[in-house]
Order: sequence, then structure tokens, then C-alpha cells
Amino acid sequence: MRYLVAIIFAIVGAALAMKFLSGPVADWAALQFKYESSDEAENINQLAYMVVNLAGLIVGWTIGWVIGGPLRGGSRAD
Repeated sequence: MRYLVAIIFAIVGAALAMKFLSGPVADWAALQFKYESSDEAENINQLAYMVVNLAGLIVGWTIGWVIGGPLRGGSRAD
């Protein structure tokens, strides 16, 4: 059950990051450098977009893993 909760939170975290953070952060990151071609600027923009989405996925997974901790199966030795 813990894995299921972590997966659900990871999906939600990635979706929220994609909706609210990735675009503005990617645009900001791309504007921090000078480029010789528009392809270089687009590559940096896409890389920053993917990194922010990955960070949202990892944060969501971590939160889900912590919340799902009490739901893990198995017997406990109390």
C-alpha cells in the first residue's frame, strides 16, 4: 500500500510541477545565458523544464512514501 500511495503522490507532484512551476522556471533559466543559436536556447529551456518535472516527481514520491509509512503491510513486533 505504501508504494501505491507514493506513486499517486509522485504523479500528483509531477502534474503540479508541470502546471505551475516548469514553464516559468524554464523560461527564467533560459534567459540567464547568451546563445549563438535559437536551438541552444530551446535545449536549455527543455532541459530546465524536464529537471523541474523530475524534481516534482521526486518530491511527490517522498511525501507519499512518508505518508504511506503507517499503511505498510506486515506484522510489527511491539
